[in-house]
Amino acid sequence: TEYAEFLHCKGKKFTDFDEVRQEIEVETDRVTGMNKGISSVPINLRIYSPHVLSLTLIDLPGITKVPVGDQPADIEQQIRDMIMQFISRENCLILAVTPANTDLANSDALKLAKEVDPQGLRTIGVITKLDLMDEGTDAREVLENKLLPLRRGYIGVVNRSQKDIDGKKDIKAALLAERKFFLSHPSYRHMADRMGTPYLQKVLNQQLTNHIRDTLPAFRSKLQSQLLSIEHEVEVYKNFRPEDPTRKTKALLQMVQQFSVDFEKRIEGSGDQVDTLELSGGAKINRIFHERFPFELVKMEFNEKELRREISYAIKNIHGIRQVLPCLFTPDMAFEAIVKKQIVKLKGPCLKSVDLVMQELINTVKKCTKKLATYPRLCEETERIVAGYIREREEKTKDQV
Repeated sequence: TEYAEFLHCKGKKFTDFDEVRQEIEVETDRVTGMNKGISSVPINLRIYSPHVLSLTLIDLPGITKVPVGDQPADIEQQIRDMIMQFISRENCLILAVTPANTDLANSDALKLAKEVDPQGLRTIGVITKLDLMDEGTDAREVLENKLLPLRRGYIGVVNRSQKDIDGKKDIKAALLAERKFFLSHPSYRHMADRMGTPYLQKVLNQQLTNHIRDTLPAFRSKLQSQLLSIEHEVEVYKNFRPEDPTRKTKALLQMVQQFSVDFEKRIEGSGDQVDTLELSGGAKINRIFHERFPFELVKMEFNEKELRREISYAIKNIHGIRQVLPCLFTPDMAFEAIVKKQIVKLKGPCLKSVDLVMQELINTVKKCTKKLATYPRLCEETERIVAGYIREREEKTKDQV
């Protein structure tokens, strides 16, 4: 017996295929709304029949260029992303359907298939609407795989028109009409045995079987490696006791070690996560030393006339009651006195730079402890200890300044 089942209607068998069509329309409207909306959630339909071959088909929408109804402005990109989500999978065959009454070079289906399957290893071309081509034209070169060659070739089909569907023309009658079309058409008569829906079914079943046979070893190997990995992980946790203090200590040490690695990577700039919004970590500290600190030095006021007067007084004061004789070099004591006085002026910019570096280190610590947020106490203690150490180093640095 023939019947169909929907995943969203478990246990209910549909024997009338008009009801199946109606259920698809109802479910589509329920998920996407009544005004041409779209959704990437599939409708799962399984058909049981002695007259069909075992195939799994995913019917993807054609690319909409202009939004209608409730469709968003980026409808074309959304549909494209939805299609790519399926056809990018290496274990899928791509059925690129193109109407015969349009230019094959403009086919969206073939263009998308080419992007994910440039060698054409997974693509099968299907040419529809052969009966609607202008008189005097045909798709012979395409079907003979001469115009835009595909490794798996092209198959032509003639489906029911909307008038046939409205007139309740059954599938068997449609298949007979299709067969008659290919046998009677002068351009397709010589290849009629390689055209039509029954031949397409046979080819799909055969090629899918071959494709499964080709991809199964790699798939099996991948599954076995995953299984071994999981078994090894299970072995590690087989005798796991949550309350074992040694495990707790080990876990704690691992988290602290990871914090240390993360902190070091943020300072060195070798982490796997790069902030694209602002400078942070080592880059910001580098900027403080090479841009901010020199800028603060440049802002310092310097009066050369005043400095020369100070140097003159320093030299005279060092000689005391002795006569000041002209000399080539400034006396050491005078030089030290003047230099020390000038160096003191650097104290302000240096202390400001220390504060800025310290603040950035504290911010980096906070970012690194976010990974420990699952353990609030550990997060808090780690932050407190490391921040305390940084402040201690800050005080020593300021004392040295």
